[in-house]
Amino acid sequence: MAEHTSETMTLAGCEIEVLRGGKGPPLVFLHGAGGAHNWMPYMDRLAEHHKVYIPSHPGWGRSDTPDWLDGMGDLAYFYLDFLDAVGEDGVHLVGNSLGGWLALEVAVRATNRIRSLTLVSAAGIHVEGVPKGDIFLWDADERVYNTFYDPKFAEARLAKQPSEEDADIALKNHFSTAKMAWHPRFYNPELQKWLHRIDVPTLILWGDSDKVFPLAYGETMQKLIPGSTLTVIEKCGHLPQQEKLDHFIAAVTTFTADHNGGA
Repeated sequence: MAEHTSETMTLAGCEIEVLRGGKGPPLVFLHGAGGAHNWMPYMDRLAEHHKVYIPSHPGWGRSDTPDWLDGMGDLAYFYLDFLDAVGEDGVHLVGNSLGGWLALEVAVRATNRIRSLTLVSAAGIHVEGVPKGDIFLWDADERVYNTFYDPKFAEARLAKQPSEEDADIALKNHFSTAKMAWHPRFYNPELQKWLHRIDVPTLILWGDSDKVFPLAYGETMQKLIPGSTLTVIEKCGHLPQQEKLDHFIAAVTTFTADHNGGA
């Protein structure tokens, strides 16, 4: 396992936890609704290629829930401040699910510190006639089974008994997700028309069997973001970084290596 640390930093009066590890070109991973407060195998693998930052969003994990957190725009501006505070130029920004939506909100505002953008099963837009899965209506078991293509991953997750802290954090994460994404469900009606502003190389990575955001969402994003590319992973659900780890790492690191600006 790569050497890694858990650190705290304070921005806009909000203390957040940041997991850090690895060396190389900087990569910031924006997590999805489930959070990222524990060091995971995909983080370890990314850290073999990059200096990795995995912050817990305000309202998630061990980070504070600030009074100013009302919507995704607030998180986007927070992360623009975060990139300035970290002081890294040429950041590879990666976001999964709700974190992909957040990465889009950041990138349409400013990309001066971003070298590339990777969107993994990203929320943020609406495709007419293509219903999303509704994590708020599914029961706990349904949410897990519908996250994966291969049920063995769901069974393994459901078999694990969470610690008291993990259970408390899961509830906190769910409340924050509802606050950000309850209505409209997991998208910003104003975002889609501004995706043409994204002016950095963009990889869109999607599982072909995603039940949360079907592949049509990735295909639509590819049409809306200039010069973007779509890579589809077969027999994969909503979390390629867990279900198809080798494919995920190969796709992300090949893409970032191609766009390291000579670094």
